[in-house]
Amino acid sequence: MDTIRNSEYPCGEASYGIWNSELALLSLLQLASPALPVGAYSYSEGIETLVEWGAIADARSLQHWLERELQFGAIRLEAAVTIRAHNAILAGKLTDLNYWNSWLSAARETEELRNSSWQMGRSLVRLLLELQPQLESIFDAVGNLVNYAIAFGVAAHCWQIPQEAAVLGYLHSWATNLITAGIKLIPLGQTAGQQILINLQTHIVDAAAKTLVLTDDDLSSCSWGLSLASMAHETQYTRLFRS
Repeated sequence: MDTIRNSEYPCGEASYGIWNSELALLSLLQLASPALPVGAYSYSEGIETLVEWGAIADARSLQHWLERELQFGAIRLEAAVTIRAHNAILAGKLTDLNYWNSWLSAARETEELRNSSWQMGRSLVRLLLELQPQLESIFDAVGNLVNYAIAFGVAAHCWQIPQEAAVLGYLHSWATNLITAGIKLIPLGQTAGQQILINLQTHIVDAAAKTLVLTDDDLSSCSWGLSLASMAHETQYTRLFRS
């Protein structure tokens, strides 16, 4: 089994040849955990607006919204960029990290969505640098404003989480956060929220599989509903969430 030392590999010591699936799973659970201190709980990605409008009023309508976002929405782009961040480090092309970070920033339709991605990215970068200071060279290559999907992809690669698992974890974490927001806003019971998450499992698996094979030319989304909800949220009179 070959070991690449810190001086040669910016993620620190990385062992190849034997894949430790147990450690990779534990790392993924940590990275996708709601307890990860990145502030995800403070964002609803337009759901607060949709609840006020009555577009989301119960468990069924919340699930329908999340299903359509997984199938057509901007979350697909975030997951795809996570893969590209993973690949950029694997190939030693750190300039690609800067490109995809800038690309994703430009793809965010509203200031709220862009700021939420930057804030969560900044929090995750801070945490990762405290855990593994040698990652500084990677994030220096990205730039000052790091999107959450980029930071997640860097962590997934450096913690030796397979791409397939990383995408599933990213989408599951996103769904969990928005279901939690829906539980507070509609409101719903915790059991209803867990049922939605179970019902979304096949949709998450399908979205992950399709995202893994997306080419650069196929990176697109139909997210005008999210954009309108996000823009309206900026001027909403009473707000519990930051997006």
